[in-house]
Amino acid sequence: QVQLIESGGGLVQAGGSLRLSCAASGRTFSTYAMGWFRQAPGKEREFVAAISWRGSITRYADSVKGRFTISRDNAKNTMYLQMNSLKPEDTAVYYCNADQIFRAPRAGDYWGQGTQVTVSS
Repeated sequence: QVQLIESGGGLVQAGGSLRLSCAASGRTFSTYAMGWFRQAPGKEREFVAAISWRGSITRYADSVKGRFTISRDNAKNTMYLQMNSLKPEDTAVYYCNADQIFRAPRAGDYWGQGTQVTVSS
């Protein structure tokens, strides 16, 4: 089992950048495929990005391609989401997700508590 804690959210103006982090507990982080999902008020949770166990494969939602970059550092048990050129429609709670199978855009069983990202126009 893995426990996930997100950080790095906040308030930013449109066009700005943020970097989210997801710290994982346990010594098996490198065996999990990882992903980011988000949920805006009144909307369903949606897939944002995912990365395979060693980081060799990444996948993105069309809405964030070219603006967001997912990465991971297995030595630090941490995953990142670099978000550039942010738009007001990126405003949401962002969740870290872990899965024992790489099957993005589907989610795995393990979730963090979420971190709020708010983009002002």
